[in-house]
Amino acid sequence: QVLLVESGGETVQPGGSLRLSCAASGLTFDLSPIAWFRQAPGKEREGVSCSASSIGDEYYAASVKGRFTISRDSFKRTVYLQMDNLNPEDTGIYFCASHDAPMYKCNAWSLYNYWGQGTRVTVSS
Repeated sequence: QVLLVESGGETVQPGGSLRLSCAASGLTFDLSPIAWFRQAPGKEREGVSCSASSIGDEYYAASVKGRFTISRDSFKRTVYLQMDNLNPEDTGIYFCASHDAPMYKCNAWSLYNYWGQGTRVTVSS
C-alpha cells in the first residue's frame, strides 16, 4: 500500500522560505516519480514540481522556477520541496503524489494516482 505523508506547511511572510517534506512508503522509492501539486483557494490544482526518479528528469512550473527546488533522500525515503522567496501567490494546500509506473518525463500530471493528504502553506504579512 502506497502511503505519502506531507509535512512542513505553515504561515510565512513574503520573501520567506519553507521546506516541505513528503515521506513515502509502499513504493520503489528510487524508481518512482514523485510530484508536488498545489491548490490555491478558488483555483484548480496545479503541478508545481516533479522528480521522475532519484537520477531522472526534474520539472518546475514557470511560476516557481528559480525559487523552488525538489530533492530526494533515498535513505529517508523522503522528497523535499525547498521554497524560497515566497510570495502570496504561493499560498495553497500542497500535495505530494506518485505514480505506479516509471515516467520518462515526470510532468504528465494526469497520471499521478497516489496522493497525500496535503499540507497548508500561507504566505502573508
